[in-house]
Amino acid sequence: MNSLTILVLFYSRHGATRKLAELIAQGIESVPGCDARLRTVPAVSTVTEATEPEVPADGAPYVELDDLTECAGIAVGSPTRFGNMASAMKYFWDGTASQWLSGALAGKPACVFTSTGSLHGGQESTLLSMMIPLFHHGLMVIGLPYTNPELMTTSSGGTPYGASHWSGLDGKKVITEDEKRLAIALGKRLAETAVKLRG
Repeated sequence: MNSLTILVLFYSRHGATRKLAELIAQGIESVPGCDARLRTVPAVSTVTEATEPEVPADGAPYVELDDLTECAGIAVGSPTRFGNMASAMKYFWDGTASQWLSGALAGKPACVFTSTGSLHGGQESTLLSMMIPLFHHGLMVIGLPYTNPELMTTSSGGTPYGASHWSGLDGKKVITEDEKRLAIALGKRLAETAVKLRG
């Protein structure tokens, strides 16, 4: 069987969402025949003349539209911005009209993840906001079932809508064991779903 590539697309300002992305990638790669492809999006500037470099200084490369069409599934992550996805992630999805028109993503599995500075900073509404463009693309969005016991014991991040992390106002809170297990479980579930769909 050919290897399935699962795209883990994220935006991370201070590193917390990136760490979740890496855990989701770990879950994806725990499924035989699946590889994770970590990609990010450039920041959006308030100065219209400003542009990001072609290649990030460090970390994951910038996503290309081909990454969307080549993947067998996709995990999308963003920090919370007033209960919504960050503008950089929204800007990326706003540029995917050709993939939407062609149905390039229709029928692929997807999931979402986020991090917040405050415990009640809009984790679930951010996850829901990221689902909207995925539904429009025809992706099949999956969450975390309560067969994951950590959903009942977590005192920080982790929701049935997707993985999450409470990073603290300074972004320095360590990912808890519950958050870690849920992120890995979400990546594994996404990859297993992609394998089943490829049949």
